Amino acid sequence: MTSTEDRQDREGSEIDPIWTTSRTARQIYALGEVEKDICRLLSLAASSISLLTLPQTDGPDDNLPQGEERSEQFVLEVSEYFERLDSIQVALRSSLAHIRHSRIAPSAINAPATNFVPPSLGVGLPSQQNTIRKNRGLQEETIESNAWKGILDALSRLKAAQDAKHTHSNASGLT
Repeated sequence: MTSTEDRQDREGSEIDPIWTTSRTARQIYALGEVEKDICRLLSLAASSISLLTLPQTDGPDDNLPQGEERSEQFVLEVSEYFERLDSIQVALRSSLAHIRHSRIAPSAINAPATNFVPPSLGVGLPSQQNTIRKNRGLQEETIESNAWKGILDALSRLKAAQDAKHTHSNASGLT
């Protein structure tokens, strides 16, 4: 399937209405599609390189064509690679034009500080001033809480077992 067919399939599929509310939203959606295209581009590059290797080096589960089919598959994949690369270039240029047209201040799109680490899941619990805990998301906090509850439960059962053993040994020592 070529990138134009791929893009038509994506455009034909249902797009969440939130992405059509403004020009900026459409641009963000388009950049998300570029990200998917880049993933496909890397996949095409990897498979093209695999097709360039000698057939004798193919693994049993590589499922690569042999003989003339191998050359034809290589041509197809390289053609799609360059089509995809071209569409990525057009989309990125479009996004840059949108930024220029919107007159967004360069300071608004500068990269964050080099030591900036975004929270993994965005939303987190309020935490103390501990820098390690500051950048954790809600899921990490929940996992840690559950782990501590599990430790407490295990220690409680261990203590109860020791107390029962101690009580049993004292009872047998009295008789």
